[in-house]
Amino acid sequence: MIDRTTATTGARPVAAKKKATAVSTPAAPSAVPKARGTGPVSPEDLPVRPGEDPWTQQELDELRAGLMEDVGRLREEIVVAEESISGLLRDSGDGAGDDDADTGTKNISREHEMALANNAREMLAQTEHALDRLDTGTYGYCESCGSPIGKARLLAFPRATLCVECKQRQERR
Repeated sequence: MIDRTTATTGARPVAAKKKATAVSTPAAPSAVPKARGTGPVSPEDLPVRPGEDPWTQQELDELRAGLMEDVGRLREEIVVAEESISGLLRDSGDGAGDDDADTGTKNISREHEMALANNAREMLAQTEHALDRLDTGTYGYCESCGSPIGKARLLAFPRATLCVECKQRQERR
């Protein structure tokens, strides 16, 4: 026998709900501070791994300046890539005398520029996220486990959001 509400509305019949059982989830690491508002952090607010020297104000200033420089450069790259894409789209119309090879070349060029623009947008988002984390006091803590990411890793890759162990675990998946 067909349920008329299912047949007329397309909705699936609702099955009886099972009683929910409590699943214990580990509490969030207490090492990660809660966001403390806006404003620059001081060097002693940034975590370091055992054996690393604490952050200095000069290192923190250079880190912020480098991230801000990256933001400006990436925004320029996005504008240039979008202008190039716009030009390629204008030229991709019905070109008189274009053969299949010309059309293919235009498509590849357009896709290449779109990939460059998307990559720049992703890096810009990561860089702005790093600056936000600096402002809120969560920079330097792993977003997965809450442990310090490590000063050496952040100096090499300032946009890092995961410690080495969590990043390796993520890449194995």
